[in-house]
Amino acid sequence: MSSTHFRDFVPGSDHPRIARLRGHDAYSHAEASSQIPMLKLALAVWDELYQQPFVGITTDGGVVPNLYSLRPEDAPTRSMVEAASHLLDSTSAEERAALCYAVDAREWRRWNNTEIYFYRIGLRLEEVSTPVREAILAVIRASLSASGFDKIRDVMRLNAFLGELVNAPRIFNEWSFNFSLFGTPSLTEPWGWSLFGHHLTLCCLVIGEQMVLSPLFLGAEPNVADAGPFAGIRLFQDEENIGLQVMQSLSPELQSQAVVYKQMVDPAMPQGRWHPMDQRHLAGAFQDNRIIPYEGARVAEFSAKQRALLLDLIKAYLMPMPTKPLQARMEEIERHLQETHFCWIGAYDEDSPFYYRIQSPVVLIEFDHHSGVYLSNEQPEKFHVHTIVRTPNGNDYGKDVLRLHYEQAHKGQRPGGRSEQGE
Repeated sequence: MSSTHFRDFVPGSDHPRIARLRGHDAYSHAEASSQIPMLKLALAVWDELYQQPFVGITTDGGVVPNLYSLRPEDAPTRSMVEAASHLLDSTSAEERAALCYAVDAREWRRWNNTEIYFYRIGLRLEEVSTPVREAILAVIRASLSASGFDKIRDVMRLNAFLGELVNAPRIFNEWSFNFSLFGTPSLTEPWGWSLFGHHLTLCCLVIGEQMVLSPLFLGAEPNVADAGPFAGIRLFQDEENIGLQVMQSLSPELQSQAVVYKQMVDPAMPQGRWHPMDQRHLAGAFQDNRIIPYEGARVAEFSAKQRALLLDLIKAYLMPMPTKPLQARMEEIERHLQETHFCWIGAYDEDSPFYYRIQSPVVLIEFDHHSGVYLSNEQPEKFHVHTIVRTPNGNDYGKDVLRLHYEQAHKGQRPGGRSEQGE
């Protein structure tokens, strides 16, 4: 872990990053932010990407076929259905109208990981009654592992901690997140849910006893709370430490292959490789169809010990999944381990910030140390972390298994609502 402490970068109340938050709630902050030229441009780009038919992340624009299949994985579907049914019973007709979408609705894809409340989808946890909020949390809890649920809640709590640091609790708080249901909760038919907000996105689809949890975005600024009711929370230690262990374990030749840029903001980067909002991340919000070629070292050249360490690293990202779906997902990833690539940006000593990506036909994982957005560090530091997990070649949001379900179980039919299937 870096010796640099986030407290060194907590800005004063007159700092421009903080002053512009003063007096705002989530709605007025979004309205003011939409007038900032960079964000106005980002909104236009995001809207253009959102309107594109879903393809999936690929390496060359072509989807690799026959990667995914329908299969029972012992997902906790019954518990999920019971929790979701209780949620529906707990909401008013007006709330249900805001909460519920068709199983293939385009709104799955309208998430972003900023705090700016641009997209008003589903129910906002800070605006519903306590019983409804508890019912939403029960759906999430029923869907995830116990440790995964705790991690999601800790991301939400660290968001509140940031709100206290910058004196903007009406923008950053424990409940400034939106939850939606897609489809009708069922033991056999496809349905799911999404939760998104600052530093957090989960998209969960189930078909019978099969689960897809992707995209999955988790982050924090800072990634540790040292005071207040959430003191002691610290996130992303395994993702950071095991990632660094993998890199340090490689031979000099493989390290040389893995490093695609030596500096976090490298003069050798082509235009667009560093983005003011995503920084080094390539697979963030609205990048559902991005072409991301393989880079770095081939895992086929790793030793058995190095491959085992890499699998431990991947598992750290997938731990929000329940036990049996996690096992099935890891087996899927292991089947493509020979096709997997590992790339790195930055140094790989104990103190330096870094970025890495793990990419195969069936998984894409990114880890990035960011510069400050509301803390004042101009350079990346280890206390601001972004991570994302994607399912390339068409199965983010469970799109490919949803297609297979309708081909096999409802031949000639398509999901109702605002369908993207077949576009």
